[in-house]
Amino acid sequence: MILDPETDFGRKVLRRLQDEQVIWLTTVTADGTPQPNPVWFQWDGASFLIYTKPSSKKVVNLRRNPRVALHFDATHTGDDVVVFTGTAVFDEHAPAVTQNPAYIAKYQLGIAALNSTPELLSEEYNVRLRIKPDKLRGW
Repeated sequence: MILDPETDFGRKVLRRLQDEQVIWLTTVTADGTPQPNPVWFQWDGASFLIYTKPSSKKVVNLRRNPRVALHFDATHTGDDVVVFTGTAVFDEHAPAVTQNPAYIAKYQLGIAALNSTPELLSEEYNVRLRIKPDKLRGW
């Protein structure tokens, strides 16, 4: 595992994986331009689950190049840096939003702020991405 919960950094990363609502997912366009986008996520201890729209540029980019980076916002002084790199796969076996009570609980306020419901979100964000990180860096 790339995350060592016995270190200060590992414990800090685990807290952020539990507490943060948004992580930045960076994909790459055909011409090599990085495309960072804030996304909601669920961490299962080994991989990220991210839901997205089938028409999103992320999907186009990932079909061409599945390598990604994920990172949290740093502090205004540049501290608390956490960057994962890994490979994304389209995971048809992952639960839909409506079948994922932990995800619904985590984002219930965000879903309501969008004037949406888990059912509507599940219809619109029906592509399930699974990202297994292979490297972690930060401070």
